[in-house]
Amino acid sequence: MTEKDAGAPGLARLAALIADETRAACLLALLDGRAWTAGELARHAGVAASTVSEHLGKLVAGGLLAEERQGRHRYVRLADERVAHLVEDLAAQVAPEAAAPRPHTLRASGAGSAMARGRTCYDHLAGRLGIAVTDALTGRGLLRQDTGFALTDAGLGWFRAAGIALTPTGRRPLARACLDWTERRPHLAGVAGAALCRHALDSGWCVRIGSERAVKVTPAGEAALSELLGIDPVALR
Repeated sequence: MTEKDAGAPGLARLAALIADETRAACLLALLDGRAWTAGELARHAGVAASTVSEHLGKLVAGGLLAEERQGRHRYVRLADERVAHLVEDLAAQVAPEAAAPRPHTLRASGAGSAMARGRTCYDHLAGRLGIAVTDALTGRGLLRQDTGFALTDAGLGWFRAAGIALTPTGRRPLARACLDWTERRPHLAGVAGAALCRHALDSGWCVRIGSERAVKVTPAGEAALSELLGIDPVALR
């Protein structure tokens, strides 16, 4: 085997690991950044608990999921941010009609609309909310997108003034572009994206709705984002 294709077997194994509808459903659900039990994921994927346990074992063995145990309970979460970006980037390559088939119930339609309006992507904001925040940061000269995502000096000052601590973790970049699978445009990820999302949830700017990744901007959040970033509240609804 030549040096050029030495990585082919590993890539093929990774692709095969993801190329299963049940495992893909579990990975997408875990993009909310939280730990789920096997039972919760089984109900989400519409399969038996024994079936999903087998799939989760493969994902853990393949390094895509991390396992945690608390007493008799077993939880799984995405292994790290790199896995989250891989899943989100792959989802963004799917044709819109395939990624979001026509809902058959009003409840499903409402859930899909909520996810498109605002959601978490692992630990940062996505959907129209994530794009609105990213555009506002860029428009105010706080974030550059011309040569990859990077916070400007003014952007670093904005985070400090807003009381949002930027604490580096390992080799994770301060700012990173993540392709939004519903908006087909990049939103802010990395340390800054995670810190902003955490602050929005902790401060009550956003609240989680439903059992998936959807989030909703509260009146307090609309006021804060309007004051701090000049975002029109109508764009957040």
